[in-house]
Amino acid sequence: MLLREPVTRYRAPNIVERYHYRSNGLLVWAWIATDSRTDLYVFAGGSVTTVRYRDEILHPLVSPFVAAMGTDAIFMDDNARPHRARLVRSYLESETIPQMA
Repeated sequence: MLLREPVTRYRAPNIVERYHYRSNGLLVWAWIATDSRTDLYVFAGGSVTTVRYRDEILHPLVSPFVAAMGTDAIFMDDNARPHRARLVRSYLESETIPQMA
C-alpha cells in the first residue's frame, strides 16, 4: 500500500490521467470455484442479453463445468438482469444445475 501526505493530492507526480472511451466497453465472464476455475470469456461487442448469456456462457461453459464438478456444485450469479431472466432459470432447471437462491 502506498501512502501520501494529504496536502500532496494535486501535485503532478500524484495525478494519473485516465481516458474515457465512448464505446461498448469490454465484458468478461469467469467461474471461480474452491479448487478450479474457467478461463475468462470475453464478450465481443454489444451487451449481454439473456439469449447470449444462455447460448455463449451457460450451454458451452457452465453445463460441462457443473457436470465435471459433480453433485457438490452450486451455481451462483450476481443477479444481473440477464442472469435472473425466466429463460435462464428455465434452462438451469432443465439442465439440473443447482442454483444458490
